[in-house]
Amino acid sequence: MSSIDKSGSFSLGGAAVRRLGYGAMQLAGPGVFGPPKDRDAAIAVLRHAIEAGVNHIDTSDFYGPHVTNRLIREALAPYPDDLLIVTKIGARRGDDASWLPAASPDELRQAVHDNLRNLGLDVLDVVNLRLWGENGHAPAEGPVEQALSVLAELQQRGLVRHIGLSNATPSQIDEARRICGIVCVQNHYNLVHRADDGLIDDLAGKGIAYVPFFPLGGFTPLQSGTLSGVAGRLGATPMQVALAWLLQRAPNVLLIPGTSSVGHLRENLAAAELELPADAVEALDRMA
Repeated sequence: MSSIDKSGSFSLGGAAVRRLGYGAMQLAGPGVFGPPKDRDAAIAVLRHAIEAGVNHIDTSDFYGPHVTNRLIREALAPYPDDLLIVTKIGARRGDDASWLPAASPDELRQAVHDNLRNLGLDVLDVVNLRLWGENGHAPAEGPVEQALSVLAELQQRGLVRHIGLSNATPSQIDEARRICGIVCVQNHYNLVHRADDGLIDDLAGKGIAYVPFFPLGGFTPLQSGTLSGVAGRLGATPMQVALAWLLQRAPNVLLIPGTSSVGHLRENLAAAELELPADAVEALDRMA
């Protein structure tokens, strides 16, 4: 049995995935742009993740761009039968490494085909529509019907099995569910960024997975005396405690922490075995 089985599982697109997965964003070069510094190390991370029991990988063809998907294909194809690869569309990279919206019907269709080609797949398991909010990361209200209609059309053509949303507000999620089935929501959430507390619980009641991006703080890792204190008392790293807190937050929370290091990957996956006592959870809850 894999040690990450202790993280439990949740249904994503009809598949039971382990709640501790892997996000491939950091496999690209600095700033998620260009090739990795060490290609062999990137391949090793992906293969070790699968060997350790990970069966949920999050990626996108705009990471690099094209870099992480091609690495995933090189490292893992032919893919294990139980591996669920989740990708996202709705953005692109400028020549200067900027992040830009790409949500016209033609851009969305091209993005799906790019993901299919670079992953070497005939159908994408789950595609998240990345909505473009304030500063790129904060959700902002706006219509989703046109973009989701494109994805629904591609779903009917058999190119996409399931659809999710990224960087979405509750009202956008409600609008989306009137257009097509939504299997997951991927928003910014962690120990200190908890704007989605109510949304997580609402989605749990509907059987919809919630996948926090930046679970460890993203480009600015979480730092807190409280977090370090709990970690020291439990003989764990602060990041392991932060992941363990997310696992206990709600049963529909699926984690995709990223790294380009096998050692760091092992540390992240070990969070599945960390049990937080009630007083530690209370202290961490107060961090918000």
